[in-house]
Amino acid sequence: MMLAGAFMVPGSSTTPRAAPSLTWTVPGQGQQTLRQYLGKIVAVEFVYTTCKHCLAPAQALEKLHSELRGQGFQAIEIAFNPNASVLASTFIADQHVDLPVGWALGEQVSSFLGYSPADRFVVPQIVILDRTGAIRYQTGVQGHDDLRSEPVLRQRITELLGVVNPAPKSPHDTVRPRR
Repeated sequence: MMLAGAFMVPGSSTTPRAAPSLTWTVPGQGQQTLRQYLGKIVAVEFVYTTCKHCLAPAQALEKLHSELRGQGFQAIEIAFNPNASVLASTFIADQHVDLPVGWALGEQVSSFLGYSPADRFVVPQIVILDRTGAIRYQTGVQGHDDLRSEPVLRQRITELLGVVNPAPKSPHDTVRPRR
């Protein structure tokens, strides 16, 4: 069972590991797969369309997607709550996101994340895949920072993209070479 704010029972997942296959449906575009995104750094947020805790990470991913997509980054939102097939379109409109938002069955998402159907975990769940399709970071995997935080998301994504000093906050944060 997946619940917003529920205690997470650790699965057997470790990282890095090869990502299992995953297919989801994007309203108006049909089915998509992770294989379509090989060669890119991909962040997937698994959400409940009715989850208030999912909004901040969704907005952070939208921002990062806008900033970094030209460098090979792709963000994806996949809803998996009951009636997600109907609610995904509303979620897209309400969040004003410009990235693929689709839906998948809860059993598919649990399996992809490495959980059994009996495991309980929090939403949102976020995974970041490298260019080869391997899961490098996953929410809840021991030793990983909280990927639901924008600074952590930015750091992990830019590391995998190979971006140096991705977004200075002010001119004083920029490191200049010494002469």
